[in-house]
Amino acid sequence: MSFKILKFNCCGLDIHKTWIYACIGITDSNNRTEYKQARFSSFTKGLNELCNWLAKYNCMDVCMESTGKYWIPVFNILEQHNLWVTLSHPKYTKPMKGNKTDRKDAKWICDLYMCGMVKPSFIPPADIRELRDLVRYRYKLTCMITGEKNRAQNCLTVSNLKLDDVFSDVFGKSSRSITEQILQHPGKNFDVAPFVDGRCKTPVEEIQAAVDGAISKEQAVKLRQCLDHIDELNQHISEVEQEILRLSDKYEAALNLIRTVPGFDKNPLTSIQVLSEIGGDMSVFPTAKHLVSWAGCCPRNDKSDRKIKSTRISRAGFYFNQFWCRLQML
Repeated sequence: MSFKILKFNCCGLDIHKTWIYACIGITDSNNRTEYKQARFSSFTKGLNELCNWLAKYNCMDVCMESTGKYWIPVFNILEQHNLWVTLSHPKYTKPMKGNKTDRKDAKWICDLYMCGMVKPSFIPPADIRELRDLVRYRYKLTCMITGEKNRAQNCLTVSNLKLDDVFSDVFGKSSRSITEQILQHPGKNFDVAPFVDGRCKTPVEEIQAAVDGAISKEQAVKLRQCLDHIDELNQHISEVEQEILRLSDKYEAALNLIRTVPGFDKNPLTSIQVLSEIGGDMSVFPTAKHLVSWAGCCPRNDKSDRKIKSTRISRAGFYFNQFWCRLQML
């Protein structure tokens, strides 16, 4: 059984941590395909040699699967050499089981791509990818702060310091001042009135009763490390946000359009997060349904003979889904 050949000069790449296996398929007017295979190092020198090898055979069309993070430097260098690079999910390029080698995998990817049987992944421009990387890193730093706050709250709970019962924010100005006083003078009673902000609605007597606990030396060390780490992470987030705002300046028109949606104008980083995930060019999505499906915001379609096998939402838009959940809670 043969398939119609749509690309007469293309290359398939099987990417690994150390080596890259390449296979070029050149088809003549009689539909006879000749294959050229080679192996290159994943170092920058090897990637440049790969580009020169592709130029030798006038191959400007490359297909590869997304293997961990190893595909990113390969994609970047091929993109810099003005090559058309198609990235595909491994489930669309998975070879048949048995008699499997890296060279055969590269040839299999080349054959699939040659016949137009590879579903490409959406890859935004380089500047959007850089912005996305920082926005996602900021999200991970925020998650780290949440974890440290939970550990700090655990220290207060086991020490019977009920600050969470009298303050809406345990890490707010008043509560943090009292916590610092406890850490500086462990085991000593003190008057909390000078540390409580005048706008606090909880009576001072109730706050005084809430701090009537005893923190051990070990818990004090742990709590101090947690608070210092929180302050350090907040400083990191501030620096990352400055770089995010700088990178997003060129997309001010698109950001202003996104902020016209109710709820997106409360925080400038909200619209930037949307932009970093879907980019500024909507022509890559034929319809709004394609965008929703790409973002993993709709159930999958997997049924056979009137039997629905699964409607599970994919993890393709993990960061996008997290963002929408937080936005709906505002």
